Amino acid sequence: MLEIKNLHARVADEGTEILRGVDLTVAAGEVAAIMGPNGSGKSTLSYIIAGHDDYEVTEGDILYNGQSILEMDPAERAATGVFLAFQYPLEIPGVPTMTFLKTALNSQRKARGEGELTTPDFIRRVKAAAAELHIDMAMLKRPLNVGFSGGEKKRAEILQMALLEPKLSVMDETDSGLDIDALKIVADGVNALRSPERAFLVITHYQRLLDYIVPDTVHVLYKGRIIRSGSKDLALQLENEGYSQIIGEAA
Repeated sequence: MLEIKNLHARVADEGTEILRGVDLTVAAGEVAAIMGPNGSGKSTLSYIIAGHDDYEVTEGDILYNGQSILEMDPAERAATGVFLAFQYPLEIPGVPTMTFLKTALNSQRKARGEGELTTPDFIRRVKAAAAELHIDMAMLKRPLNVGFSGGEKKRAEILQMALLEPKLSVMDETDSGLDIDALKIVADGVNALRSPERAFLVITHYQRLLDYIVPDTVHVLYKGRIIRSGSKDLALQLENEGYSQIIGEAA
């Protein structure tokens, strides 16, 4: 589903190179975890997949279902089924969460040639998804993410994912700032969406998240390239031993 080939990228305004030849393949139905020390390029990779214009791809390609997406803008990528859950979701004053959700969902449906949902159908979908994620409907009447706790922001992100039903979900350190109860709720929401038709790229610093979202593969990103790939046991090794040995072997 996702194939990244020799991807090199830099900060657009500064020219600082962040990614230095990333190669990665994620199959349909797979949950792939990306781990690595701070500054390795993990978040940069997620932003580039989503189409963030702060970064410039200088070499390589990103294929989604066999098609290059480098020339697509973020809205086009989203309409094809690419979703990014942010590490730090933005607050958008003045935009009620329900309005945002309905607009996003119907915009994607329109881009795919599908009919827009009626208000009653939309509300039924939101209520069902919100109940699964322990989200109070009163929260969804508030401006998007404004005054939300860290856990509420992350649950709102997973609610968006549940409603949009993307084929490829990229999760940028979704566990950041979550207590154990919120982490379990978020993980349950992700696991409910796992299917043979969907793939997940889960970016995290810690093994803790991978206790609840169990990956099929784990990849270590360091200084802009993947230096080791393995099974879920690789995450346990990193938790016990740290990164120094793997980094030393790759040097």
